[in-house]
Amino acid sequence: MKKVNLILILFTIIFQSCGNKDCDECFTPPQSFQFEIVNKISGENLFTNGTYQSENIEITNNLNNNESIEFTFISEDNNNLIEMSSIGWKTGVTDLKINISGNHIFDLYVDAERKMGDCCSYTEYNEITIGESEFELDSQNGIYKILVE
Repeated sequence: MKKVNLILILFTIIFQSCGNKDCDECFTPPQSFQFEIVNKISGENLFTNGTYQSENIEITNNLNNNESIEFTFISEDNNNLIEMSSIGWKTGVTDLKINISGNHIFDLYVDAERKMGDCCSYTEYNEITIGESEFELDSQNGIYKILVE
């Protein structure tokens, strides 16, 4: 009988917490942006083949006096991706320039809006534009392949 009462109490607590509209428990971070820099003809990753080195990546904000932007270089499992996870945390426009080894590779423009719905905050992207380069978006993993000649 004690086990049945304990189980009933646990279910009651669980169901009450599920019905609780406490917004502190529901948060959806913005999706990060990941870029693979590849040779346009061969499709080969330009970091993997040694054309570029990760320490030569420079990302600057065109709207804020070319201020440097934080990014992560993912080399795990030889993926060699540039990841930017700071975009979309606040409502606003981001306009970035991505250079590697002194070469302008591409521009990234993002108009993001932080919203609240069903007690959860989330980011809605009104516009995402990649300029100065051809690219392909892999819809399966969300990685942008930047095609470099």
